[in-house]
Amino acid sequence: MQKAMVRIRPFERQDVGAVLALMRALAVFEGYDDKLRVTEANLIEHGLGPSPRFGVLVAERECVIVGIAVHYLIPWTYDLKPVVWLKELYVTEATRGMGVGHALVEQLRQHALSIGASAIKWTVLKSNSPAKAFYRSLDGQPDDIWEPWQLKIDP
Repeated sequence: MQKAMVRIRPFERQDVGAVLALMRALAVFEGYDDKLRVTEANLIEHGLGPSPRFGVLVAERECVIVGIAVHYLIPWTYDLKPVVWLKELYVTEATRGMGVGHALVEQLRQHALSIGASAIKWTVLKSNSPAKAFYRSLDGQPDDIWEPWQLKIDP
């Protein structure tokens, strides 16, 4: 496929509907769409409010948002440097293979460098071989020391 002409930028108020639509598409792909509770109001309050809890980079092609990189910051760890956590990376099916994901991750890498982060970290579904190949193409690698664990908190 040919490389897409894409613009990467932080999301803005007018992008909220498109961002939520891509978040929903990812939830469908990963199988948790029945649990997705995020609303446009949540994205505005927590992502664009006075003290944002997360950021979203959007990939825009021909005035249409075709990809997102939702991320947040772990302020510091053992080395006193922040870690950028890539929570969600999603590119529309029609634009996959055109460099959109690469552009999103590269912009996130630049952001991480600008704040002195020691790493960008993320998780991948065990069954998502195409995503693993994509991340390897960016020089990403599985963490050979740590494995993800969780403690569910259900009221």
